[in-house]
Amino acid sequence: MSRNKLFTLIASMIVVMVGLIIVQAGSISRASQIKEEQFDRSVRNAQDQVIRRLEVNETLLARQIARNERINNFGSMLPDRNNGFQGEMRFSLDFSQPNYFGAYREQLQFYSDTIVEPPNSISQDSQRYATSFERFQEISILRQEMTEENLNASFLVNERILLQERPLKDRINEIELKELLDESFRNFGIDLEYKFAALTYDEGNGVLIAGDSDLDMKGIYAGPLFPNDINKKANYLHVYFPQKPGYILRDTGITVIPLVILTGLLIAIFTYTILIILRQKKLSMIKNDFINNMTHELKTPISTISLASQMLEDGSISNTPKTIEQISKVINQESKRLSFQVEKVLQMAVFNEGRLKLKFKPLDINDLIANVVSNFELKVQNKNGELLTNFKAIIAEIKGDEVHITNVIFNLLDNAVKYSNGTPRIEISTKNKKDFVVVSISDNGVGIPKEHLSQIFERFYRVPTGNIHNVKGFGLGLSYVKKIVEAHNTEIKVESALNKGTKFSLFFPLNKN
Repeated sequence: MSRNKLFTLIASMIVVMVGLIIVQAGSISRASQIKEEQFDRSVRNAQDQVIRRLEVNETLLARQIARNERINNFGSMLPDRNNGFQGEMRFSLDFSQPNYFGAYREQLQFYSDTIVEPPNSISQDSQRYATSFERFQEISILRQEMTEENLNASFLVNERILLQERPLKDRINEIELKELLDESFRNFGIDLEYKFAALTYDEGNGVLIAGDSDLDMKGIYAGPLFPNDINKKANYLHVYFPQKPGYILRDTGITVIPLVILTGLLIAIFTYTILIILRQKKLSMIKNDFINNMTHELKTPISTISLASQMLEDGSISNTPKTIEQISKVINQESKRLSFQVEKVLQMAVFNEGRLKLKFKPLDINDLIANVVSNFELKVQNKNGELLTNFKAIIAEIKGDEVHITNVIFNLLDNAVKYSNGTPRIEISTKNKKDFVVVSISDNGVGIPKEHLSQIFERFYRVPTGNIHNVKGFGLGLSYVKKIVEAHNTEIKVESALNKGTKFSLFFPLNKN
C-alpha cells in the first residue's frame, strides 16, 4: 500500500471515529437532558399536588368549622315608629354566629311597604287594635331560620377568608407537610433523598417557617404556597435534591451504557485496525531493509568465492602451491562467513517457532567470558583497539546453555566493534549484586539515539542510517540476544548516549544448587 493511500485510509478512519464520538456524545447529552426534564416535571407535579392538598385541607377545616358550630338566629322584629319617614315602619333582625376567631354578628333591617296613619287620624277602635298588635309584637320573638345551604356557603367563605389572614406558621404543620411530600413523591416515582423549606418573604428577605435551612438555592424547586388566596402573599415551598446529578447520571446510564460499550468496541476495533495497518507498514519496511541487508551480506562472500573460482580456472594465472593455498583460504573464509549468516537467519526462525531446545548446565561466567575474549581479541587488535576485562564477581556460577550464552557475549562484543567510533575501546566486567551476577559490556561507539532504544531488540530492526551501509548485519543480533536472555530468566538493560557509547548489562541469576 502506498504512503498516500495509507494516509488517506487512516485519516478517513479517524474522521469517522471522531464523528461517531461527537454523535454519541450528543445522544448521551440529549438523553441526560430528557431524563432531567422528566425528573423536573415529576417534581413540579408532585410539588403542585402538595400545594393543592394544603389548600384543600384548609378549605375542609373552614367547612368543618362552619358545619359544626351552631347557628343561633334570634332577634326581634319590632316596628320602629320613631325612625324613618312619616307613616314608615322599620323592622330589625339581629343574629350572631360563633366562628374560629370569635363571634360573627350582623343586623338586618327591613322597611314596611304599608303606610301607618298617625294616631290622631284614626278612630278610637282602630287605635285599640293597633295597640293590641304592638303588644303582641313586643312579646313575640320571631325565629328566623335561613336556608342551610345558603347559610353554610356564607359562613364557609367567611371562615376561608379568616383562615387566609393567619400567618404562615399557623397555616402549615411541618410534620404534615413532610408526610404530604413523601406521599406525593412516591406517587410520581421519585425515591430520592430531599430537603424542603417553607418560607415567607418580607421585603425580599426569606423567613424560614418550616423545614431545612441548608438548601442550595441553585438547584431548588420553588412553588407558591396558597396561590388562590384573595390577598396573595409571598409564601413559597422550596424542595432540593442533593443527589439529583448522580440520580440523573445513574438513570441515564441504564439506557446509555450499552450504547457506550458498543461505541467503545467500535472505536477499539478502529484503533486496533489502524495499529495493525501501521505495524504491517513498518514490517514491510523492515522486510525490505532485511532483504537489502541480506542481499548485501550474502553478495560479498558469494562474489569473493566466484572470483576465487575464476582465478583457479584462469590459465593465465600461475597455479603455484602458494597461490592455490591463498585462494583456498579465501574461499574457506568466505564460505564460513556465508554459512554463519545463513545460520543466524535459521536460528531465529527456529527460535521464533519455539523449537529451540536449550541445554542447561552449571557454568562459570568468568571462564566463559575469558574464552570468548581470547578468541575476539585479535579482531579488536586489527583495529588498533583494546579489550579490557574486569572480573569482580567472586561467586560466578550460573545455570545456562553454554553455546547460546557464548553467542550472546560474542554478539554484544561484535556490535561494540562494528559500531565503534574510531579506535574501539571495549570493557567487559562482572560483579555480584544480591542473587545475581551482573555482566556489563561498554564501548566508546556512536551510541544509540534515545528514541530508538526501545526498538533495538526487535527482529530485523536496525537504527536508521539513511543510504549509508557501512555496518554489516541483518538486524537479528540483538533480537537473538533478547530471546536467549529471556529464556534464561535473565534481565538485560541498555544505557546509551549519542556519540558517547553504549553499555549493556546482563543480570544472570546465581546457581544456588
